[in-house]
Amino acid sequence: MPMMSGRMMSSLLAAMLMVVVLSFNGVNAADKPHILFIVADDLGWNDVDWRDPNMHTPTLSRLARQGIILNSSYVQPLCSPSRSAFMSGYFPFHTGLQHRAIKPAQKAFLPANLTTLPQALKDLGYATHAVGKWHLGFCNWKYTPTFRGFDSFLGYYSAGEDYYTHMAGGGYDFRQDTAVDKDDAGKYSAYTFAERAQVLIWQHNTSQPLFLYLAFQSVHAPLEVPAVYENLFCGHIKNETRRTKCGMVAILDEAIANITGHLEDTGLIDNMLIVFTTDNGGPVWDAGNNWPLRGAKATMWEGGTRGTAFVYSKNLFQNKGTVHEGMMHAVDWFPTMMTAAGGSPPPGIDGVSQWESLITGSPSPRSEFVYNMDAMEDRQKPAFHAAIRSGDWKLMQGPAGMGPAGIPYNGWYPVPGVDGEQEEFDESAVEDPGPDDYQLFNIKEDPTEHHDVKDKYPDVLAKMKARLAEWRQTMVPANYPENDPAANPEHYGGTWTPGWC
Repeated sequence: MPMMSGRMMSSLLAAMLMVVVLSFNGVNAADKPHILFIVADDLGWNDVDWRDPNMHTPTLSRLARQGIILNSSYVQPLCSPSRSAFMSGYFPFHTGLQHRAIKPAQKAFLPANLTTLPQALKDLGYATHAVGKWHLGFCNWKYTPTFRGFDSFLGYYSAGEDYYTHMAGGGYDFRQDTAVDKDDAGKYSAYTFAERAQVLIWQHNTSQPLFLYLAFQSVHAPLEVPAVYENLFCGHIKNETRRTKCGMVAILDEAIANITGHLEDTGLIDNMLIVFTTDNGGPVWDAGNNWPLRGAKATMWEGGTRGTAFVYSKNLFQNKGTVHEGMMHAVDWFPTMMTAAGGSPPPGIDGVSQWESLITGSPSPRSEFVYNMDAMEDRQKPAFHAAIRSGDWKLMQGPAGMGPAGIPYNGWYPVPGVDGEQEEFDESAVEDPGPDDYQLFNIKEDPTEHHDVKDKYPDVLAKMKARLAEWRQTMVPANYPENDPAANPEHYGGTWTPGWC
């Protein structure tokens, strides 16, 4: 990692002095566990080295193998919907965020009347900090991180941007709390976010429980990474885009290594829960990979929704070093963390606490969930389409989704070979279903979704269709408006800025 900036080094030295003073005064560790919630952006099922050994993730692999690998942890097909589930505990079709990822010029946001995870944890006495990507709306200040329960924020509001310049769609997008942060322009975001996390760890008053939400830009497009990471860790991969993706995963892994090292140095890790998850499946068009699962980011296939995830703790789990097959969903992290912290989630949310299941290895309390449900139609989203899971059964109505250029990504996409060759899937080989078509899969027996068995099990099909209809009665309309000219960064000195809705 390059040397820290003078500003960052001064903050870190001051924070280290604070830790020494607190230790001298005999401040004890908080009884409530510290929580580090790490979200990787667009990390595919097969983008880690415990599934694809050509990738370089030694830190993630160590934490996962010494913790609990979550083999059935589901997320939404896209980033804003998943983040809304993390922060609210509600399925996105209950909050209006089920359609697409929020664009920077849209009046779209996580509704302000919902209690967020950091707000609920603050009520339990936690210090709360956000680092990295927000992507839950910013047209009004009240939708931004420091107005939604976080004590501090360093990062950006939008979906994706240049890793160095922090430019997104014609505007600059990087903030320290509410102020535009130009000091970090030109620095690769994984460095900046890791350094900020380290400072927050060093300066944390250990008598108070810590909640650190660390939402990396990595490994979202654009495919950018310092060349040393490609050359040092990924040179054996001849496919150019996969090699770059490997380098981006490697720098993510290094950042987490540096952060966990600081947790060790401060002793915070001795009473800490680490949650790691992706926000959606890998985009196969940008060298992400979900093999052997079907589909990609932006689809309701398993490859778009079955997320790479694990939990780690030195002392909290009875069954460390295991693979957990229990059904989980992104909405469950809110109540799970609240239970771990000794609190209760807001009533009426869709999430269920998985804490007892995680700490004891007992069966999951969840038996069903909704992959997504959306009735809004546009160029990249067809008419009504939905998918639900009940036990081992998955029912899909209509198309599974759609990626860039109107490509449905209904296939299976092998990892590009180390020799540079990549087997292409013929998209025309699978007919895209219409809005009234149904598909039924037994995910336990057929996790790669090769066999539609609706004709074999008509009774199951009927029951699943009835359940989907019940869920549909609870759906709210999607909030996905046209771009608003008032958002144009030209009105704000070239910076994406709240205050236009």
